Amino acid sequence: MTELLQQVRVIDPVSGTDQIADVLIADGQIQAVAAQISDTSADTQVRNCQGLVLGNGLVDLYSHSGEPGFEERETFSSLLQAAAAGGFTRIGILPDTSPSIDHPALVAQLQKQRSASPILNIWGAITLDVAGKQMTELADLAAAGVVGFTDSHPLDNLGLVRRVLEYVQPLNKPVAFWPCDRQLTSNGVMREGANALRFGLPPVPASAETTAIASLLELVAATGNQQVHIMRVSTARSVELIAEAKAAGLPITASTTWMHLLLDTAAIQSYDTSLHLDPPLGNPSDVKALRAGVRTGVIDAIAIDHAAYTYEEKVQAFAEAPTGAIGFELALPLLWQNLVATGEFTALELWQALSANPAKCLGQKLSTVTPHQPAELTLFDPTQIWKVARKNLHTLSSNTPWFGKELQGRVLQTWC
Repeated sequence: MTELLQQVRVIDPVSGTDQIADVLIADGQIQAVAAQISDTSADTQVRNCQGLVLGNGLVDLYSHSGEPGFEERETFSSLLQAAAAGGFTRIGILPDTSPSIDHPALVAQLQKQRSASPILNIWGAITLDVAGKQMTELADLAAAGVVGFTDSHPLDNLGLVRRVLEYVQPLNKPVAFWPCDRQLTSNGVMREGANALRFGLPPVPASAETTAIASLLELVAATGNQQVHIMRVSTARSVELIAEAKAAGLPITASTTWMHLLLDTAAIQSYDTSLHLDPPLGNPSDVKALRAGVRTGVIDAIAIDHAAYTYEEKVQAFAEAPTGAIGFELALPLLWQNLVATGEFTALELWQALSANPAKCLGQKLSTVTPHQPAELTLFDPTQIWKVARKNLHTLSSNTPWFGKELQGRVLQTWC
């Protein structure tokens, strides 16, 4: 099919451009980008795209898959459909499946899904069964084609962390850590502060994250590893520590999740278990610092950390429910309305944090939105109103605090 998108707003964070143009796409490739394109064949599908946004395909650093092991929550098919419906052309699958992705044979099995759209980036486990005890055969996993290494769980053994940092260096793959001291977290479920006291929920101190980040940064400096990614940054002090490390020349990248940019602890007054996240939502000062960190580049990328659960799993007391929420189909509309439409972010800044920068964290590159480049694109309508309902979602689960509510903004099409 040949398609002509007329007068669409083209956002290209790779080249740093934001312009109104006509875009001609044919056979999976961008044929032309110009102020006006009129010379087309009779079978070209012409679309009036005034008011619509066309940008590079979105890239998710890490999310959870139900399959294998928990197909009642999410299958690969529903996961891929939800990601494509949300504008994502590349998604990162965390290794905490059942069985965990800790062996080349399972990686090979999952690779068969890569022919589907969007593209799967498979993370290999750092430790067997993601148990934090015995290191996996990292070289074998690298040879099998994993995008990088992570356990998606905090590692409390700093000796093991140091060995991992040393072992992965020659493999030329990123290694991602979620810094969190579980002894300091204890039984906490909500960020420490006035709202935690008001809502009567066990608190999680910010130091549970910041002390772990400080330790990790010291080990990175000692080993000289140049491909370390810090996952799930959620506190203002963490942003400061990462900024100081980057200013000192430490070659690290970092990400926060989309919900930590939108909501703070006040939202938990509803006791909606979809707001039970790990790390927990921050205080208003944390949200402010995270947003500033993304804008300045201290926080490189916004991750979705999509986690589907069944209705039965989430219908529990807040502290007892499993942590996580779905996000592929909701992230771009909500981030756009709360950050871009309000003028706090430029469209280019948001798109960069959702596409080009996550790709860089994975050691990948996106093509520019220019002629003769692959059409890896997302078409977004920032004005379309739709309801977050079961019939409108592609994922099997509905664990989100926005379920049943109307949103403004929806992805119309993705090209891979």
